[in-house]
Amino acid sequence: MRNGHSSAVDQTGVPVYRGTQAAAATRESSLEHYSSSTTTTTRDAATAHHSLDKNHHSKKANDSDNDDNDKDKDSSRLTKFKSRRSLPWYQSRELQIVSAITLLAFIVRLWAIGYPDSVVFDEVHFGGFASKYLRGAFFMDVHPPLAKMLIALTGWLFGLDSSFGFKEIGMDYIEPKVPYIPMRLMCGLMGVAVVPMAFYTVRNSGHSIHAATLAALLVLFENSLVTQSRLILLDSPLILFTAFTALAWVNFHNQRQNPFSDDWFIWLFLTGVGLGLSGSVKWVGLFIIATIGTSTIGQLWDLWGDLKITPRSWLNHFIARAVCLIVVPVAVYMLMFEIHFLILRNGGDGDGFMSAPFQMSLGHSLKDSPLSVAYGASVSIRHQGTKGGYLHSHPSVYETGSKQQQITLYPHKDANNDWIIQKKDGSIPEGLEYIKHGDVIRLMHIFTHKRLHSHDHKPPMTEDENHFEVSGYGYKDFPGDANDEWRVEIVESRDEESGKFLHTLDSKFKLVHNNMNCDLFSHKVKLPKWAFEQQEVTCMRSAVLAKTTWVIESNAHPSYPADARLVNYKKPGFLGKFLELNKVMWDTNAGLVESHPYDSRPSAWPLLKRGISFWGKDQKHIYLIGNPIIWSLSTVAIVLYVAIRGLLFIRDKRGYNDDFNGLREYYELSGGFFFMAWTYHYFPFYLMDRQLFLHHYLPALYFAILLFSVTFDLLCRFIPNRIRLIAVVLITAIAVYSFRTRAPLTYGFEWTRTECEASKVLKTWDYDCNQYPDTYAQYTVNAVANTTPIENTNNNDNNNAIIDAFERINDELVVSEGEGVVDDVADVAAAAPQEAEAAVAEDAQITDPAESKLHDADIDPTFDFEIPVDNDVDENAEVNEKSSA
Repeated sequence: MRNGHSSAVDQTGVPVYRGTQAAAATRESSLEHYSSSTTTTTRDAATAHHSLDKNHHSKKANDSDNDDNDKDKDSSRLTKFKSRRSLPWYQSRELQIVSAITLLAFIVRLWAIGYPDSVVFDEVHFGGFASKYLRGAFFMDVHPPLAKMLIALTGWLFGLDSSFGFKEIGMDYIEPKVPYIPMRLMCGLMGVAVVPMAFYTVRNSGHSIHAATLAALLVLFENSLVTQSRLILLDSPLILFTAFTALAWVNFHNQRQNPFSDDWFIWLFLTGVGLGLSGSVKWVGLFIIATIGTSTIGQLWDLWGDLKITPRSWLNHFIARAVCLIVVPVAVYMLMFEIHFLILRNGGDGDGFMSAPFQMSLGHSLKDSPLSVAYGASVSIRHQGTKGGYLHSHPSVYETGSKQQQITLYPHKDANNDWIIQKKDGSIPEGLEYIKHGDVIRLMHIFTHKRLHSHDHKPPMTEDENHFEVSGYGYKDFPGDANDEWRVEIVESRDEESGKFLHTLDSKFKLVHNNMNCDLFSHKVKLPKWAFEQQEVTCMRSAVLAKTTWVIESNAHPSYPADARLVNYKKPGFLGKFLELNKVMWDTNAGLVESHPYDSRPSAWPLLKRGISFWGKDQKHIYLIGNPIIWSLSTVAIVLYVAIRGLLFIRDKRGYNDDFNGLREYYELSGGFFFMAWTYHYFPFYLMDRQLFLHHYLPALYFAILLFSVTFDLLCRFIPNRIRLIAVVLITAIAVYSFRTRAPLTYGFEWTRTECEASKVLKTWDYDCNQYPDTYAQYTVNAVANTTPIENTNNNDNNNAIIDAFERINDELVVSEGEGVVDDVADVAAAAPQEAEAAVAEDAQITDPAESKLHDADIDPTFDFEIPVDNDVDENAEVNEKSSA
């Protein structure tokens, strides 16, 4: 202390100033300290303010009367402030505000969450995955398993019947008693939790209660966030874990003055947990990992330049961050897959995506097979270049080309995958003769007795001139022809022996057509529905080796010796399965490049150019679209931040020092972090060629809203609290009005055509307003009409025929003075039943599709075309049709 003046720091860390003009600075410092720290005790606060009062009292004799008046006003304000800080935690203003907003979030997010009572949008996929979890049936999805397992857990707790498959949009939930409301509530509660997290993220970043309140309210009334959180979808868990990670990191950053303390370690560890959870929901969670990683590098760089930090201390900082932000997230991510594998122990419709060793861990059994392959052996041949499966045929023919029997790749084990290896002339030696490299063979399909055949016909799907059709040709005891001959060329082997002789599993080989000089080939091209959407097989010249490589997987012969050497796949461990599944997920995700009616590109997202149609029924519609007010404010905040930072950068280069009394650094820390998070969650989508949708922008939108609240706090920094509060109320009121205007699209409620048209801000908003009635009264009329019982008669067919007959002769009936009309109508009525019977008879003459193909096919007409039950339908098609990453 010097002459009664001091600038020491009291126990709470608040600078204590002395002097008349320092009183306001002291009060401001105290207020700022309170706004940036929530851990100061009431006793410390009372001590600090007692010190402030004592300092004012010690200078009273030296101050003027005007200073006394100012001091009295300051003392009154400090008394109010002290009384607020002396309240118990459960009476604090922050908690009251957060509680009120959270209660409102419960209402907005969960209101009428049971409607619609049918499958909506991607509930087809994620609800269906829950059923497969309950059955333990393996499936393949492009997203990590955490959120899907949480949905399945909720369904299991509330009695979900695993036989309900969520097959298509609009399927009824009520009659099969699906617990869809608890499953939606799980996602809805996660959406509720995001709202208070937004508040505390902004508040703990050092900003005012007004800014934090505004951020929470804008997140609360964002239509797209509400829509996503009310359905059985993955975006609500993703945004929750992303928001939690950002909040934990902000809290960790606030402990930077107390490194290695308990709170420091807790928040650093929780940040790592949040990173792992985010990445375990969707790979979009990798973007928050990039955000935290970049911020961590900045922190370590600053510590490296701090001469007060010893090298050993810096190394401790590095190790702590590496463990919590790398090891912990990876461990969490891998743990989710371990649980995933433990649940899905049985084979399912995802088997075909995985390798044969992987499938061996899914309850599939493959008997040990003899190593050497002999003529006359029954074998299954697996394609190595794709995950398409086995060389396969069945009693159905192509509808194009030669119209001979189909040859495909089928991903599941089946009797129609079995072939017998014959010599070049179609014979089988009496003794064992093993197949060598360069031998010419024939392959006869065991079930249909057709031989693998190729000729100069175009395949059904591929138009390239180097591709030729591969078919099944011939019949039992048919000697065949030269187009059935294939040359075995071993291209890769485990050892020298398996390079000379064809060995089960150890020899990878090509089948080269002896006449056409083309290789048996397959690629990831699906045949039409008439071929069960199985994978196309062709014969291709100058083909890529990987797509023409095959391997014998099973091998059986009645004459093999009992002591023959046997081989089989080696089951992979957890790490092998984990790496393979993630690679398949990556490849499948990258392959989702087909167009979708509601896909959009990243350039359209900040401008909210279009949304996604989720559901429509009974003149009601759910359509994912954002709140244009909130969307516009967040986009403006992004543009404004870039403009201000650019301007300040240019001024810095010209020698200006725009510090703004420390405010620049203060706002660059929080605003810069939120802007960086938005950047990482937005710009990587420009590098993706796959299907993209508006909901991919929602995590970026969350950070853009937080950035707007920071910008609001900066612009309102020096205006009175009352005016700032009015601004918050005004912005919120406009956002709520905009939310309410488009609420029927969010909740699927009743609406009118006029209101729908008025809600469109952009012409690119493509929800159909013509589906809505002109008045609300029409809903009542339609409801009454739908519930009125209709008499059911046994003459419906006749009635329909009568109506059709009336329509056909409508233009021929000429009413002339009332003559002849009754007779004409009577004749029509009498003839109608006979016409209906004739139509039925005509329909009955339509032949079976397979039978009708006989007339044009180059095959024996005595062939039996009865379709066996072999589960040929490729259920994996649903993964390829997914709309979302």
